[in-house]
Amino acid sequence: MDSSSSSQAEFDYLFKLLMIGDSGVGKSSLLLSFISDTYEDLSPTIGVDFKVKYVTVGGKRLKLAIWDTAGQERFRTLTSSYYRGAQGIIMVYDVTRRDTFTNLSEVWAKEIDLYSTNQDCIKMLVGNKVDKESDRVVTKKEGIDFAREYGCLFIECSAKTRVNVQQCFEELVLKILDTPSLLAEGSKGVKKNIFKEKPPPSDASTSSCC
Repeated sequence: MDSSSSSQAEFDYLFKLLMIGDSGVGKSSLLLSFISDTYEDLSPTIGVDFKVKYVTVGGKRLKLAIWDTAGQERFRTLTSSYYRGAQGIIMVYDVTRRDTFTNLSEVWAKEIDLYSTNQDCIKMLVGNKVDKESDRVVTKKEGIDFAREYGCLFIECSAKTRVNVQQCFEELVLKILDTPSLLAEGSKGVKKNIFKEKPPPSDASTSSCC
């Protein structure tokens, strides 16, 4: 995956990606590692944050708008709008904390069912913090089994050492590029502002990607 060095105003598709999971699993650190090639221990996200990255994948120039949500429920307002129009959802857990894995099925998968507007939306299950291998309590097989049950892609990575961080986003985006309905949505929103969330118009053929 190459960062686009050409004019950033030009891109073939605009994709909205959403990061969800418990507080402290490393969502913001993963995003920072992907966006800027650095790692930081970050304080909890309040509400929602987003970053934009231009990349070229599979010969296509892409603008990725990546939404990083708060894991703590008291910070989560307007939850349904986070999910609206997302072509990809990244579900993150911490391999050293069993509860963050259990909550994927107890909390986060149910949220996706409730709020996701794209039936074909691609889900990526991410086991983070594999740099703490000696503290691991969730096995790789458990992650694979969960991903199979819920129809997710699966990868283990470390925001700290940057192992598999690029691959996580690249595999997700390649799968979106391979899904015609999501491509159609990504191309419609090119001239629209993805950050001004509005209810979709009644005519679905003119709705933006968000």
